[in-house]
Amino acid sequence: MTANLEPAGIRPAPGENQRLRRGALGLVDIAAATMANIGPAMSFFFGFAFLATTAGVASPLTILVAGIAIALLGNTLAQFCRALPSTGGFITYVGKSFGPTSAVTTALVAVVGYIIAMSSIIAISGGFLSIALERYLHVTIPWGVLTVILTCLAVLVMIRGVAISTKVAGLFFAFEMLVLIVVSVAVIIHHSGHLSLTPFEPSHIRNGLSGLAPGFPLAIYLFIGWENSAALAEETDDPRRNVPRAIFLSIAIMVVSYLLFAYATVTGFGYDIDKLSQAGVPFISVADTTLGVLAFFAYLAGLTSTLGALIAGVNAQARLLFNAGREGLLLRWIGRVDPTRRTPVNATVTFVVISMVVLGGWALGHVIGGSTGHLDAITFFSESGTMGTIPVLVVYLFTNLALPVYYRRHRPQEFSVIRHGVLPAAGAIMIIVPLYYLAKSGQHAPYSWFPWASLALVVLSMIYATILVRRDPGIADRVGSILADDAEHSVPLVQGDLT
Repeated sequence: MTANLEPAGIRPAPGENQRLRRGALGLVDIAAATMANIGPAMSFFFGFAFLATTAGVASPLTILVAGIAIALLGNTLAQFCRALPSTGGFITYVGKSFGPTSAVTTALVAVVGYIIAMSSIIAISGGFLSIALERYLHVTIPWGVLTVILTCLAVLVMIRGVAISTKVAGLFFAFEMLVLIVVSVAVIIHHSGHLSLTPFEPSHIRNGLSGLAPGFPLAIYLFIGWENSAALAEETDDPRRNVPRAIFLSIAIMVVSYLLFAYATVTGFGYDIDKLSQAGVPFISVADTTLGVLAFFAYLAGLTSTLGALIAGVNAQARLLFNAGREGLLLRWIGRVDPTRRTPVNATVTFVVISMVVLGGWALGHVIGGSTGHLDAITFFSESGTMGTIPVLVVYLFTNLALPVYYRRHRPQEFSVIRHGVLPAAGAIMIIVPLYYLAKSGQHAPYSWFPWASLALVVLSMIYATILVRRDPGIADRVGSILADDAEHSVPLVQGDLT
């Protein structure tokens, strides 16, 4: 029957009928989803104490420097999105620049990194709810049980449709931001008698400028998820225009917001970093001492933050997995969509199941070989978040290196020395800093193992990619073959294209 729908001798490219729902999202939707993926409450609650300990009173400057680094990465992603708006994101960009072997390698490294990092968010969703229930209702429920329940509910929302799940994540984000801003302003007003600009003075950085470096990887981690909108390109109106706008809008809002939260927290502790570092969650402690009810809302914000990050993160990152399957870089079964809702159900379920397996295996490792005999959610959040960040940073690095190569090879008339040369080079240099501190020797286990595990992942991915490309040279043509704003794709595949 396809002879009636297409010219003789022409077949749609493999994967063409496995399209996501085009035009389901607008600029506000993808920007909100991106910031929900960042999860400012969750990230700030568990990250700022260490930043303050390393950098001192002027720790907000670490966030500012990290924001500049992320903005440089944002330029790289925006430039690629304007040329190649693709659900494949980094995989497409690196593959189009360096070839099919690099695409397959990037697919494996990125997906594994994101799965490990996302498992930390899956765990902390149940962990944070368990902590809140115990504090306010004096009810003890194992965080693992709550994690499974919340994750299943999140998956049900995601497979209903990208518009629904994105709006849910956006509502969660709006609530957490409202709470964070209200608490921060209340704290600043409460301590208005001794406000100063000390937190923004470089002279108050502990150990000089070198004090910024140890906390820099964690400051970068505060922004992980900033790239969310790129993976939603296929479902976005005018992706070449709206995705870059969402990237920069999200980064700008997060930088300003984090600076406000950091200033309020440092001010709330009277610029006493020793006291701040001893608090379990400094922001909640400050809220509690300012007005008790604010701490309750801060807990709610932390919960909605974890749930919003879970939904938005899996939504975006599972789409990288989906596109890799659709293009034949990974199992094609992963690259199929639900025929009615046009959601990547197979990829979403696969992504979440593997994340849960990672969580279970990690917990088993602590039970068998750990010093405590059990794994708590906050410890796992720190460990798996760090491990997952390393492969993701490697992908960031090579994407920066890929930008000038792509524009020189494929769009030489558009090449800009600043946008496609200087800025991505600066971004690559700034990414090397957190990679160095995450990989340097002298760290205690399991953090000392993570660099070697990441190196093994890269090597094994390269071996797999080399073998796959030799067996299937057609991968070179399929990488990035489906762009978000292609013409209508309603023609069904000829039978056998997905086998």
